[in-house]
Amino acid sequence: MKLSRYVGDKAFYRRVLAVAVPIMLQNGITNFVNMLDNLMVGRVGTLEMTGVAVANQLFFVFMLCMFGAVSGAGIFGAQFYGKGDHEGLRHSFRFKLLLCAALTALCAAVFWFGGEWLISQFLQGEGAAEDAAASLGYARNYLRIMMISMIPNALIQIYASTLRETGETLLSMKAGIIAVVVNLVLNAVLIFGYCGFPRLGVAGAAIATVVARFVEMFIVMIWTHAHKRENPFIIGAYRSMYIPLRLVKDMTVKGAPLLLNETLWSLGITMLNRCYSVRSLDVVAATNISQTFWNVFSVTFMSIGTSIGIIVGQLLGAQKFHEVRSTTRKLIAFSMVVSTVMAGIYILCSGWIPLLYNTTDTVRTLARGVIIISALYMPLDSFVHATYFSLRSGGKTGITFIFDCGFVWLVQVPLAFVLSQYTAMPFLLLYACCQAAALIKCTLGYIFLKQGKWIRCVVSDE
Repeated sequence: MKLSRYVGDKAFYRRVLAVAVPIMLQNGITNFVNMLDNLMVGRVGTLEMTGVAVANQLFFVFMLCMFGAVSGAGIFGAQFYGKGDHEGLRHSFRFKLLLCAALTALCAAVFWFGGEWLISQFLQGEGAAEDAAASLGYARNYLRIMMISMIPNALIQIYASTLRETGETLLSMKAGIIAVVVNLVLNAVLIFGYCGFPRLGVAGAAIATVVARFVEMFIVMIWTHAHKRENPFIIGAYRSMYIPLRLVKDMTVKGAPLLLNETLWSLGITMLNRCYSVRSLDVVAATNISQTFWNVFSVTFMSIGTSIGIIVGQLLGAQKFHEVRSTTRKLIAFSMVVSTVMAGIYILCSGWIPLLYNTTDTVRTLARGVIIISALYMPLDSFVHATYFSLRSGGKTGITFIFDCGFVWLVQVPLAFVLSQYTAMPFLLLYACCQAAALIKCTLGYIFLKQGKWIRCVVSDE
C-alpha cells in the first residue's frame, strides 16, 4: 500500500483547510456555546440539566430536518456553482426557502401540541416520580421558549448552506462568534441573575439562545443582500418563487431521501437515547454530559466531512471525474487521523469533565465511562461521516438513505431496545455494544465507495 495514495501535498491541504477551518470554527463556536449552556444549567442542578437535555433531543430532530431540507438542494447548488450557473443556484436557494418554511410550521405544530407527551417518554426510567415531574416541567418551559428560535435557525441554515456552496465560509464563522458573545453574556445574567436581572434558570438559558440566533440570522442575511456582486444568486431571489418544474422534480427526487434520512436518522438517535433512558434518570444525565462534550471534540472531523461534500461536489460539477477518487480517499484518511488525535484528548479529559457539573457521584461515574467508550469509537465515526458526505456529493441519495437511516433503524435501535428491555446488562456494556455496531456501517460505506456509482454530475443537463 502506497502512502502517497492517502496523503496529499501542501497545496491539497491548504485547499482543504481553507474550506474546513471556517466551518470548523463556526461549528466549534456553536457547540462550545451549547456546552457552556449545558454546563451553566448543570451548575443549577441535575433535574434542570435532565429537563433541558430531553427538550434538546426534540429540538435536535428539528435541526436535522432543516439540515436535510437544505442538503438535497445543496447538492445541486454546489454543482451549479462549480458549473458557473448562478441562475441555477438561485433556484436551489428558493427551493430551500419554500421547503424549510413548510417544515418549520409542521415541527412547530408537533412541539406545541405534542411536546409534553414526547418529553414524558424520556422520563420513565428508574427514579423518584417527583424528580421526573420536575424535569418534565423544566423541559416543557424550555422547549416552548426555544420554539421562537425555529425561524432564525431555518433562515441561518438556508443562507449559510448556500454561501458555503459558493466557497464563502468566513461569514458564518464571524456571525457565529458574535452570537457566542451575545449568548454567553445573556446566559450569565439570565440564568444566575447577575447585574440586577432576575434569576431565570432554565428559562434564562432558552431566552439567551433565542436572542443569539436572531443576532446571527440578521448578520448573515444583511451581509448577503449587501454584497450582491459577490453573491449574484441573491439578486432577484425574492422577486418570485419561480423554479423550473423539471428542476423542482429533480431536487425533490434527489432531496427527498436526504430529508427523510436526516429526519428518520435524528428520530432514530432520539429513540436510541430513549432506550438508554429506561434504565434510569441518571443515565439521561450521564449521556447528556458525554454528548455535549462529544459535540465539541468531534467538530474537527465533522467539519472535514462537510468540506468533502463541498470540494467533491464542485469537482463533480466541473466534471473533473479523474480527480474525485484520489481527492476523496485523501480527505477520508485526513479525517480519520484528525479524529484519532481528538479521541486521545477526549479520553485524557474524561476524568475532570463530569466534575464540572453539580450532580451525583453515580452520574459522574457513568458519564466518564460513556465518554471513554465514545472516544474509542470516534475514528470509526469519522470514517462513516466522511463516507456519507462523499456518497451524497454525487446525488446518490438512495444509497445514503440505506447507509445512514436504514442502519440506525434496522440495526442500532433494535439492538438497544432488546438489550435495554430484555437483559440486565450493565449500562456501559450495553452502550459499548450499540456503538460497536458502527463496524457494520463502516463495511457498508467502504463497499459503496469502492463501487464508484456515486461519481457523477447531476447538473450537466440543466
